[in-house]
Amino acid sequence: MNTWLAYKSGRAYVFQDYIWKSDYYPWPESKFRENPPHTPLNALITGPSAGAPWDPDDPAPRSVSERWFDIVCPKEERRIINTRDVKPPIYWEDGDVIFNHWQKLLSEAPERCIEIQPAPRSEDGYGQTFDLFLWGTTRILPLWEGFRDSPVSRLFATSPIVQAAVDRNQYLFMPRGPRPPVPVSRNPYDRMLAIHLRRGDYKEACLGLANWNSTFYSWNLLPYLPDDFINPPGHEWGKNTPENVAFYLERCYPTDEFIFNKIKTARDDYKKAAKAGEVRHLDVLFLLTNDKTDWVMNLKKELSKDGWNTIVTTQDLELDQEQKDVGMAVDMDFARKAAVFIGNGVSSPSASGCFDG
Repeated sequence: MNTWLAYKSGRAYVFQDYIWKSDYYPWPESKFRENPPHTPLNALITGPSAGAPWDPDDPAPRSVSERWFDIVCPKEERRIINTRDVKPPIYWEDGDVIFNHWQKLLSEAPERCIEIQPAPRSEDGYGQTFDLFLWGTTRILPLWEGFRDSPVSRLFATSPIVQAAVDRNQYLFMPRGPRPPVPVSRNPYDRMLAIHLRRGDYKEACLGLANWNSTFYSWNLLPYLPDDFINPPGHEWGKNTPENVAFYLERCYPTDEFIFNKIKTARDDYKKAAKAGEVRHLDVLFLLTNDKTDWVMNLKKELSKDGWNTIVTTQDLELDQEQKDVGMAVDMDFARKAAVFIGNGVSSPSASGCFDG
């Protein structure tokens, strides 16, 4: 979205390396306070946001790295814009109003180099141009069609490292078991259902979201998508009823029974939606999950009883040292290719990385 804002403002977007939260690493925080591990953005994605070219006839300036920005735009030549000076009057406006406000500011600014800085958390809880309070509400939806059709989205692509991991592991998804009774596609992705099953510490995150009565995240709120989520009434600010929490967890941290039923229903609905003469067959299942316990193995055993002859999980993928660092992007690329994707409505990977419009 920031790339699109820069593009519409006639400016070059400045992209940064990706840095995980320190508690995601297996060593003490003191080990990397001064120099945390970085993942180059173009290891995760490629496209205009990571410096790739625009269309051949597009005069828009290409995005540049933060290191190059420091060279061509030294600090003394930058105009600093703090979010505290821009966001207050538009904080709760719809996304298109917020976007147009920022675009006008950046387009009319005479300075060559501009840096947007966040206000302190005490003044701006999420100090981004497009923040969590926007992405977590339907106010984001007026931006969908423009963003979907923009060259930022259209030229987005898989990075070479991620693509190498996908190519390396594609053989895992080749259908096994008895041949279907009718001729079907030989492409495993045409026969794949992928489902995002986040586990681990996510239950605590779901409980927090339930207490704040959070909605689905970003594009998951599009009204034409199936399985919309209507927040039940009866909550307070930061506190919810036990019944509402249980209702919320069903979608955020689903039970095994819910998962089985959802997969079965999705497969049946996909087949029923086939056009005249079209053959649809799903027999490949991919479980995107961070779970490393016996739970996922037991889940695979139960799903195999329902006719899924080929079941692959995140833990089954063979990744080298570089590919492990972008493993989430590898998972998301497989899900993007699948004929059917079941996401987690409150999760950002389900909402942004896997969503194909």
